Amino acid sequence: MKLQSLLSYLHDFTTYVGENPTITSIEMDSREVKQGSLFICVKGFTVDGHDFAQQAVENGAAAIIAEREINVDVPVIIVKDSKRAMAVLADIFYGQPTHQLHLIGVTGTNGKTTTTHIIEHIFRRANKKTGLIGTINIKIGDQTYDVKNTTPESLVLQKTFKQMVDENVDVAVMEVSSHALHMGRVHGCDYDVAVFTNLTQDHLDYHRTMDEYRWAKGLLFAQLGNRFDHHKPKFAVLNQDDPASNEYKRSTAATVITYGIDEESDIMAKNIEITANGTTFDLVTPLDTIRVKTKLIGKFSIYNILAATAACLVSKVPLATIVEAIEEMKSVAGRFEVVDGGQDFTVIVDYAHTPDSLENVLKTIKQFAKRKVYVVVGCGGDRDRTKRPIMARIAADYADVPIFTSDNPRSEDPVAILKDMEEGVKGTQYISIVDRKEAIRYAIFHAQEGDVILIAGKGHETYQIIGSEVLEFDDRLVARQAIKERNESC
Repeated sequence: MKLQSLLSYLHDFTTYVGENPTITSIEMDSREVKQGSLFICVKGFTVDGHDFAQQAVENGAAAIIAEREINVDVPVIIVKDSKRAMAVLADIFYGQPTHQLHLIGVTGTNGKTTTTHIIEHIFRRANKKTGLIGTINIKIGDQTYDVKNTTPESLVLQKTFKQMVDENVDVAVMEVSSHALHMGRVHGCDYDVAVFTNLTQDHLDYHRTMDEYRWAKGLLFAQLGNRFDHHKPKFAVLNQDDPASNEYKRSTAATVITYGIDEESDIMAKNIEITANGTTFDLVTPLDTIRVKTKLIGKFSIYNILAATAACLVSKVPLATIVEAIEEMKSVAGRFEVVDGGQDFTVIVDYAHTPDSLENVLKTIKQFAKRKVYVVVGCGGDRDRTKRPIMARIAADYADVPIFTSDNPRSEDPVAILKDMEEGVKGTQYISIVDRKEAIRYAIFHAQEGDVILIAGKGHETYQIIGSEVLEFDDRLVARQAIKERNESC
């Protein structure tokens, strides 16, 4: 595509060079630039792309998008906001791929990953080819790719959607983080269905207040648009049991479909039975009421199932197919994942890293635990400090043996993080072990028959960030090894 043709879709820029080179790719990382690339200078939290413009030119960049003048020997286009410009240019360069996909976005504090995986599984059961973008990975059909952010930058997103279109994907499902909404990463994404799971305390290091956090989530629903297109209708799927849904109803012009357990909703779960082996409930929909038995455990899992059911029903998936998929669905990696090494107690690894998610998981465990409940939990460094004592208090309230430890301390002193947690449990019995591996080993070597151990916070993650180092660490592997050593020592 010619530069001037690409720029015709931007309506607020300054260019002082009349050249019109052919653009072969768009890049925001100078190391990825090749002959004919358009390099976009993006200011990050730690790195400013403007500082790498000359390197991009040396690597073959044909033109530069920047927010200030740069002295290089290729055309430079000055824009007010390079990230906004990048979203527009990426969408056009890759042929507006989301216009050719049925796109479902899921936002909320907890449950995004599981809900997107349930939706994907349902569509696969309906013989649709799917694409998935989320915390764990990017998936196109059966092929998986690594991902750096829950919701990638707009350039990566549009390139990924283009690949999905080229590979004949029918339905794309993605997690949409509050950061991505606030930063405009999803500008240009043409969502057909937007799903809200819940809103509880998280990311206040970034959003500062719960009001700002709630507003950021609401952008997904406001950005469904104000147009009624009966050939391509838009739907907002909202959790009726969460008060934030009232605001999101007001912010969207799309058709609203509600789901819930406690409040009267379009799609509901009733007569719920939760055991250590699964969950059974009546799935109530406008089409029919069906008794469902799922391997997924807990009330929070039911909410995820209801959200996925609503998203798939408005997407014209038959109810019978949805139920079949739900009943065969297995747990998602790192989400209430059981680690079985032949031991006579239960070990569960879960991503629960917010007060609400930790409380939900522990409440579920308390429903089926026969004896003591252990919880190994920490709080991340360089993140919201206010939730640390809250997390500790929840652990102490619901577990018989709360064990506080490290969870990606990053640049902070892990001992200081533990002290912040301990502020919430003064006068209570607890154990603090800075080394996460030793904390997991302690729980496993002290557990007795019938006990349940929850290892919370990291879930699917395979690393531990200490200082500036990213070290290999997988709760599941560490737990499995400790179980093996315990079994061998008996």
